[in-house]
Amino acid sequence: RCRAPRAVRLASRPPDRPFDRFAQSLLALLIRRLIVCLLTFRAMPHLLLKDLPPYECLIEAAKHYPSLDPSACEVFLHLLRTGDEAFLFSEQNLAEQGISPGRFGVLMALAKACPPGSDAPGPGLTPAELADNSRVTRATMTGLIDTLERDGFVRRAVDAEDRRMIRICFTPKARHFLQRMLPGHFRCMASVMSTLSESERQTLVRLLDKIYQRAAALNAGVSARSVKSA
Repeated sequence: RCRAPRAVRLASRPPDRPFDRFAQSLLALLIRRLIVCLLTFRAMPHLLLKDLPPYECLIEAAKHYPSLDPSACEVFLHLLRTGDEAFLFSEQNLAEQGISPGRFGVLMALAKACPPGSDAPGPGLTPAELADNSRVTRATMTGLIDTLERDGFVRRAVDAEDRRMIRICFTPKARHFLQRMLPGHFRCMASVMSTLSESERQTLVRLLDKIYQRAAALNAGVSARSVKSA
């Protein structure tokens, strides 16, 4: 039998009409996670789901919400939870190396822009290009660049063709840092995926790519409607 957490049942008054137990359980879960985030002064970039509702709860919820597809909801919640756990593992590994995921992403984007097989820093990227590549706001990217420049990992340079434009360039310190920490980072990635066989990994990549393409198409539609209504 699917029941909401005992603390929620004791604290809530009988509603005027039956309240869906799945929604109540999920709401209580999100409230607990939000309280933890507030107490630890952390941002909440993901839902950080851990205790997922049983499949029976999803079936019961579908009786009240016809648009709820139990199997689709189950897969979606598992996808969120797995992504959060993998992100947390990666974040902890990067923290041991003294760098945040955001700063690491900027360094990898700049490394990718460097000429292949060369130690030359390359032309670099503009802050706008870095923000687009990282899918963050320009203001967030400015903060990341500032801290990386402070630590000597990047430098700002005037564009050779357009002196009004600033480009962000790799430094030798950043290159040496990546050469030192990337082997351990790759081992962590392999450790997470070691539970899957090679064929399972290939299947997972194909399935995840299908989900990604669908989500990207839906996001593009939302953005187009937002621009049209603005």
